[in-house]
Amino acid sequence: MDALINPFTGDYKADADRPGDLARDPANGLMNAAYLRLMTPLGSWFGDATLGSRLHELEREKDLDRVERLVQQYAAAALKPLLDYGRARSIDVRTQRQGNGRLALAIELVDAQGVKSTFDMPVKVA
Repeated sequence: MDALINPFTGDYKADADRPGDLARDPANGLMNAAYLRLMTPLGSWFGDATLGSRLHELEREKDLDRVERLVQQYAAAALKPLLDYGRARSIDVRTQRQGNGRLALAIELVDAQGVKSTFDMPVKVA
């Protein structure tokens, strides 16, 4: 099982129950795969030009309704290959404004075995 990446810091997450150990991805790597697809600029990874998202393009956009819809669309498009490859049964992406040029992505993943996992990820837009 993979060590879990904290979407707020980009570092591995420490296990609260076992000091000195890393937390494990409860979705068998699916949450990490989703995080990496969202954080990697589309086309920048040498192994697969289709891996990544366009979220990095919105970092200097104004905090508007249109941009909030784009964040949701870009995130859904980046995560769609997880459905196509059969790693996930369903993916639900929601956005919520947090103010000060920040949006929160709330992502719900259902893996191939039917286990549901959720995580939040901040997106800077202004």
